[in-house]
Amino acid sequence: MNLVFIAFGLMLASGAVHAQSFPLDADGGLPVIVTESHPTFRLAGELLGRDLQGLTGLTATRSKHLDDCGERCIVIGSAASPLVARAAQAMGIDLALLAGQQERYIRAAGKLGSRSVLLIAGADRRGAVYGVVDATRELGVSPWEWWADVKPARRSGLVLDGARRLSPAPSVAWRGIFLNDEDWGLQPWAAKTHDPVKDIGPATYARVFELMWRLKANLIWPAMHDSTRAFYTLPGNAQAADDYAIAVGTSHAEPMMRNNVDEWKPSFGPFNYFSNRERMLGYWQERIDQVKGFENVYTLGLRGKHDSAMEGATSPAHARDTVQEVIKLQRDMLARSLGKPAARVPTVFTMYKEVLDYYNDGLQVPDDVALVWPDDNYGYLHQLGTAKERTRPGGNGIYYHISYWGRPHDYLWLGTTHPALVRDQLERAWQTGARRLWVVNVGDIKPNEYLTQYFLDAAFDAGVLRQDPARHLAAWAGQAFGAAHGEEIAAIQQEYYALAWERRPEFMGWSQTEPTRPVRGTDYVRTGGEEAERRLARYAALVARAEALEQRLPAGLRDAYFQLVLYPVRSSAKLNTRILKLDLAAEYARQQRPSSNFHVGQAKAAHTALVADTAAYNALGKGKWAHFMDMAPRRLPVFAEPAYPSWSKGQRSGCGVVYPTPHSVEANALVLTAGRKASRSITLVSYDGQEVAWSVAAGTQGLRPHLERGKLDAANGYEQRITLDYDGSSKPLLSLECGDKAVKLNLQVQAAGQAVPGERERIVVLPAGSAAAGSDWERQPGLGTSGQAMRARLDLPARDSAALARATPLEYRFQTRSEGGALLRFVAVPVHGLSSEHRLRIAVQLDDGPLQTFDYTTFGRSDEWKQNVLSNMAVRTSTLSQLKPGVHTLRVYALDPGVVLDRIDVVMDGAPHYYGMPPSD
Repeated sequence: MNLVFIAFGLMLASGAVHAQSFPLDADGGLPVIVTESHPTFRLAGELLGRDLQGLTGLTATRSKHLDDCGERCIVIGSAASPLVARAAQAMGIDLALLAGQQERYIRAAGKLGSRSVLLIAGADRRGAVYGVVDATRELGVSPWEWWADVKPARRSGLVLDGARRLSPAPSVAWRGIFLNDEDWGLQPWAAKTHDPVKDIGPATYARVFELMWRLKANLIWPAMHDSTRAFYTLPGNAQAADDYAIAVGTSHAEPMMRNNVDEWKPSFGPFNYFSNRERMLGYWQERIDQVKGFENVYTLGLRGKHDSAMEGATSPAHARDTVQEVIKLQRDMLARSLGKPAARVPTVFTMYKEVLDYYNDGLQVPDDVALVWPDDNYGYLHQLGTAKERTRPGGNGIYYHISYWGRPHDYLWLGTTHPALVRDQLERAWQTGARRLWVVNVGDIKPNEYLTQYFLDAAFDAGVLRQDPARHLAAWAGQAFGAAHGEEIAAIQQEYYALAWERRPEFMGWSQTEPTRPVRGTDYVRTGGEEAERRLARYAALVARAEALEQRLPAGLRDAYFQLVLYPVRSSAKLNTRILKLDLAAEYARQQRPSSNFHVGQAKAAHTALVADTAAYNALGKGKWAHFMDMAPRRLPVFAEPAYPSWSKGQRSGCGVVYPTPHSVEANALVLTAGRKASRSITLVSYDGQEVAWSVAAGTQGLRPHLERGKLDAANGYEQRITLDYDGSSKPLLSLECGDKAVKLNLQVQAAGQAVPGERERIVVLPAGSAAAGSDWERQPGLGTSGQAMRARLDLPARDSAALARATPLEYRFQTRSEGGALLRFVAVPVHGLSSEHRLRIAVQLDDGPLQTFDYTTFGRSDEWKQNVLSNMAVRTSTLSQLKPGVHTLRVYALDPGVVLDRIDVVMDGAPHYYGMPPSD
């Protein structure tokens, strides 16, 4: 019997049974949309009709009676309904495959007498809904058609595949979003622009729930800040969730479906279980009785009133034992109110912040309660289940951030978490059996649109995690903006994420919050300005690329492109420009260069442009998004327009050349390696700020300048950056004529070495992925500063360095030429141990030297952890008093699963100090 079930399911899925196409806009009209009368199916029919109208310009008739079906109709409902059963029987479709299933559907075309019918039969309400949204996605309707104005192209001749199909089951049971930190976008927009109740009310939630349909999410943690009225206090919110078949839960700080910030009144007394126990229990009971008729996922436990530790506990052990007591009382309350055993009530325990410490200190949670493992707020899961914890009947889940308010610094403005990191973390969850619940903190939804979809796509179909995230990004962009533009938009987005990986725009002030500290100069100028110049050049090229693509898009998609691509790209570039230009102004003043005031002017212009772009965002769609975009959430120092200093003229005069690393032993030379083609930049300066013409002198050898001549004047700050392409020859020559002065470049050519990585600026850079993967490591494309990270296999047994005889290391060969000492920097992605049983250890061996063991484990919110998450780097170093010139071999062994190695820097004495990944040839 089971084999027959499986075989027939495969036939349905492959379309092997009675395959036929179903035309939609034939004869100038659309099919009649027939749905069950329940609000969920009526809303699904309305969505389908609206999408078809957007595609064709035609209006579909909707009905709840099968007899109203004309020549063609689409029937939508649950398999248990008389409407669907009647249609299926007449069409010869067996719905038995849906029995006992959840969120699946059968779709098939056939005949109902003389009428053509497309049947979408759900195993339940959500199954039918997913049948509708899958159909409209196939027709080209983006999930973001309303929330980001991705309007489908108008066309005719629409056809749906009518082959019988059984949709796959979701990978993760509960897939949800948490609306959070809504003070700066979603709430003011809802209150001032969109919602009649002047808050995040039913009109707003209806739009949110429809988006969740399109992304196949089934769980909401509602907005809960004090800027917003509590979800259940606004009439219509709970009913809207039920109408849309969306289950409601609450965050880690809100047990038993309560919003303490808004609902716990001063008249109730202290939010203290020890002194006000009966009032708190009654407070929870009131809500359970109020919502027991709806579909809920109940959060258990006890914390403070608003995302804070428990009030009144005298010690962590006291708090731990109290949480355990409270969970028992809450389960008894649920069983009594809902009239069924607590084990049959969907409950979760989210181990956020101090609660994870209670759990690791021995807190006992009933096995039928799902354990929800949180990240550290910056996209790195703290820990996941052990082999024993994975067997719990209640299962495991995760709570994940792509937006965050808190220390060491917020990132509420732009969506900048790298998809490669999201993939790495979700793979960990999936492979360790955390499959019961995945909730993502989306902040205001905008501008986290893509990251929200990536997370939820993977939650519904974990197969997404088997591919390079760049493929998913290209497919998403292609669906939104057309296949011809998908790859280019994906490339733009990948560069945007790569730049933000090194330092998020919100972190560019090198400041922190809680407590809030002032901004300071960035570490990008420690080389003397070159690293900042390169970062700005990358951003400038990215903006130019994004703006050029905008001009090739149809006019109807440009609002969507501005929201999803151009505003995030250009805004992050402008904030970087404002900050780095001021840093360069100060640095160049110290070097007595004349360009400081020029850079100050560019910084000011960047801020003006950022303000203008934000205003343009809020004016999109004739004010549809008014009050949504705020470029300064929480008014933190990094966002404030700074004072613009004025710099006086230095004492130096005449023309001169600035080489790439003025703060290193190679400050006065351009060092090249014979036999290796390379690209380098120098800067020609008129130090006294005099306007002067310049040109490349005759007799140039081995170097091709991108510019041959020009003028140093106020328009360029009396400086010209010149890029030189080196052909690898042994005797390059280049001189410049600057006014009446000849400026000969100091070119130093090192002898060619072996065909292995060598020094550039006295540093050897070894991306982790430049080694063969071996059996202990696996590639993580796009991850890390190198974009070539390697991860120790997630199923690798933990081991000591004494057990490495059969281990497969990463092996790197490189060559040094400089005399003296060196620093080996092992740069890792700052992940956490896979479970409470694991650490993050590697063992390294240089040449035939001894093994050294490094552990990247951090604890709590230590200063090291703060710096790690602000930079997305964890660093361990080994100091060598002497590293002889020549070829060396470095081996890296994995001692724990899940360690992610990004790159290795071999830094010789006298090298410049880079913040990010040093350049390499």
